[in-house]
Amino acid sequence: MDIKIRFLGAAQNVTGSRYLLEANGTRLLIDCGLYQERDLRSRNWDPFPVDPKDIDAVLLTHAHLDHCGYFPKLFRDGFRGKLYCTRATAEIARIILEDSAYLQESDAKFKQKRHKREGRRGRHPEIPLYTVEDAKACVKRFSPVRYRKPVELANGVEATFYNVGHILGAAFIRVTVSENGASRSIIFSGDVGRRDMPILKDPTVPESADYLLVESTYGDRVHPNKVDIEDRLAEVINKTHEAGGNVVIPTFALERSQDVLYHLNELYLQKRIPPLMSFLDSPMAISVTEVFERHPELHDEEMSDRVNQNRSLFELPGLKMTRATEESKAINRIRGTVLILAGSGMCTGGRIKHHLAHNIVRPESTILLVGYQANGTLGRHILNRPKEVRIHGKTLPIRARVEQMGGLSAHADREDLTRWLSGLKEPPRETFVIHGEPKSAQSFADLLKTKKGWNASVPAYDDERVLD
Repeated sequence: MDIKIRFLGAAQNVTGSRYLLEANGTRLLIDCGLYQERDLRSRNWDPFPVDPKDIDAVLLTHAHLDHCGYFPKLFRDGFRGKLYCTRATAEIARIILEDSAYLQESDAKFKQKRHKREGRRGRHPEIPLYTVEDAKACVKRFSPVRYRKPVELANGVEATFYNVGHILGAAFIRVTVSENGASRSIIFSGDVGRRDMPILKDPTVPESADYLLVESTYGDRVHPNKVDIEDRLAEVINKTHEAGGNVVIPTFALERSQDVLYHLNELYLQKRIPPLMSFLDSPMAISVTEVFERHPELHDEEMSDRVNQNRSLFELPGLKMTRATEESKAINRIRGTVLILAGSGMCTGGRIKHHLAHNIVRPESTILLVGYQANGTLGRHILNRPKEVRIHGKTLPIRARVEQMGGLSAHADREDLTRWLSGLKEPPRETFVIHGEPKSAQSFADLLKTKKGWNASVPAYDDERVLD
């Protein structure tokens, strides 16, 4: 039995998830994500290490951009197989990819004008990585699957998707390879969710695996609990309201926006924050929220009860959803405190950059970072609290308060991951720790080796391992 895996992304970093599995003469790409770290974005432009025409299928764990965002380029460059994912993931990925393509087209035009005016060239080509037309064309390759129902991909190769929490529709994927009466199973964790979190059901626990790829985004730390989240959120909002400024919250359109709305709703119901105008200033986040409404079967019991009582995040008082550009611009003309949720979550693009430019110079406003900020992103730069920051070609002094709130991450922390893996009745033959910055990944690999006695390693970019 000949099984090989090649680590083409999210190996000692946290974006660009791409894993090439070769088995029984079949080539599968598990996840097809964009690199978002500034120093690694050139990999998005590099020729793919394998001819896309030679890849038989793509298996998608979930719809975050760092897992699905490269697919339109793979399709444009020749991939013509199917992409398998859950139905909710398919619905959300369509929204994410079209928005990504639109932003890339817009950013390319903006950079062309700016660089021409400044007489210079950027680090990357001043063209979109792919277009809206590419994004609309590639989703025709989507083939939705059900949780727990095996899908035959080739002779002796099948995949099964299991709920993993994290975001709506997310899955860990078990690929089973069979030959001459023997079989091997490889689990790709995707991004593992947390237990007892709002909105979604808890992750399914895997029971067996010969080989395991497990994420480690927060593999070296433990999240605060839910009470701490709402206490902290109330504190930031109330202090900023007293100062007369705005609360600007960079949020990912998928899951993080909905989680923040959930906690805001709880605080309003408890009368712990004043009634304020709130804006979900992201057409993509608005569309994703509508997908949440269409999939009540994926909600946990508490969220289902809230929906039935008309007290869910979909009914948040004072919330305005802003799709149009003019509506977005009008927010910054409002006097008094408003709450602004806008993407992108790492401040790498989108409407959040306009709100940052308007508020980061105001000492009465607060920039509240609620999501993971990868190295090399604008969000990480702001989090480091330099004296000034460059946004849209302008250098701006940072006068606003910069606050960070942990605990909202949809990623499992060290304890969540350890608990999730405790369901495995036997240690895997080999465990590959992925999707984490080097310190976090190595810390979690060391924990698996010392506490569980597992054979665990942290592969580097473009490593190739023979599994069997």
